[in-house]
Amino acid sequence: MMTQGAPEMTGRSSRPGMRKAIAAGALALALGLSACGDGVDPRRDGVLEQYSAQEIYQRAEYELARGRADDAAIYFGEIERLYPYSEWAKRGLIMAAFSYHQDRDYDNSRIAAQRYLDFYPAEADAAYAQYLLALSYYDQMDQIGNDQAVAYDALQALRLVIERYPDSEYTQDAVLRFDVAMDQLAASEMEVGRYYLRRQHYTAAINRFRLVVEEFQTTSHTPEALLRLVEAYLSLGLTDEASTAGAILGYNFQGSPFYDDAFRQLTGQGLTPDAAGQGWLREVWDQTVRGDWL
Repeated sequence: MMTQGAPEMTGRSSRPGMRKAIAAGALALALGLSACGDGVDPRRDGVLEQYSAQEIYQRAEYELARGRADDAAIYFGEIERLYPYSEWAKRGLIMAAFSYHQDRDYDNSRIAAQRYLDFYPAEADAAYAQYLLALSYYDQMDQIGNDQAVAYDALQALRLVIERYPDSEYTQDAVLRFDVAMDQLAASEMEVGRYYLRRQHYTAAINRFRLVVEEFQTTSHTPEALLRLVEAYLSLGLTDEASTAGAILGYNFQGSPFYDDAFRQLTGQGLTPDAAGQGWLREVWDQTVRGDWL
């Protein structure tokens, strides 16, 4: 139901055939095929009962076509209430999720998408419903300040798109957005880690950089995280850990300026970037040599 490319669900339709369907709905209304007039308020009890499911659906398409996604979502949702077992109700539910997303009402978009998944898990549009649900989190990531919970929710929902619907037209875009969400989470951990490092709270800083190395190692922040681990461990006098972090950095990112910095710091204290001792970094090193890391 959706075109792929780089879909932006806010402000424009990206569903295949959606523009044609909307135009057809608007034309149907213009030709008098729908009895719903501009004065109809779907929130008034009894107003829509006199109309068929198709007429309400066409009215919703008309509202969507003229940029009133909030009203369209209400009409689409009313179809399920009035005709709960009809084909129009099923179509209306996924369109309600889409319309709410167009209106940036992400909570209601997520509710409608999840409802579709609960009732129609085997339908062709289930992949799109899961994709919309993921977008309802993803598109909020820049609106929530330093609270990264929504980014974790986006990751989980995007992972479901990728794992449950690997052959769907939404999978490639879900993978790209998954990587962006991962990078944002890693960036947040790095920011906090640097804060602790500057204030010489080395253990707290190490915990943040370790999370990047272990959980977000495929992001662009991993080389710097390893450098900061070298700095933090050297500050604590933990030379084995510092050397091992430098070894991992050199093995995977030898051309990085972060490795050059780590090398200078280690050799400045008479150390070399070699795997030494035991602990979590040694485990990462062993995984690196086996090809299991990155």
